[in-house]
Amino acid sequence: MKMKKATMDDLDTILAILRNGRDQLAERGVDQWQGDYPNVQHIKEDIEHGYAYLAQSNDDLTVGTLAIVDAPDHFYDDLDGQWLMETEDYVVIHRVAIHSDHAGKGYASKLFVHMLDYLEEHRPAIKSIRISTNEHNQAMQHVIAKNGFTKVGTLHGAFRPQELSYVYELLVPSANPHPQV
Repeated sequence: MKMKKATMDDLDTILAILRNGRDQLAERGVDQWQGDYPNVQHIKEDIEHGYAYLAQSNDDLTVGTLAIVDAPDHFYDDLDGQWLMETEDYVVIHRVAIHSDHAGKGYASKLFVHMLDYLEEHRPAIKSIRISTNEHNQAMQHVIAKNGFTKVGTLHGAFRPQELSYVYELLVPSANPHPQV
């Protein structure tokens, strides 16, 4: 798997993947992304800021997308919980989706592994990676936990008043003062 930084030429591809992700969530009864998020403006801003990426299989098929957003991310200002590390050297992962045409092939896990490798190589100053997902999105919760993230709290009403999101953090190994053996 590879990650490719998205350009405006990729806007329609990203939107199609995210719409497909929205449909997958709805089919599983998960209310996440069923409103006006993410929308065209979010994706345009991701691309303009250099946050948007395409996930490509080894044979160059685009299988998914994600955004790696630089700190500070005020989305988490009302976190009910505590970060593992107080730092401004973090990124936040948003808008992760694998197209249903490529589901069941392990691409979500591969995307996380490759994203971590990418950050280690291209963003060595990063000490923490943060992510959140809807309380009912068990598939994403599984992928997040499987890749070593720790649940650090919740967000209430992130996109709609009754919505609850679980928030996770992963300390980059070089920043962890007490690495696990």
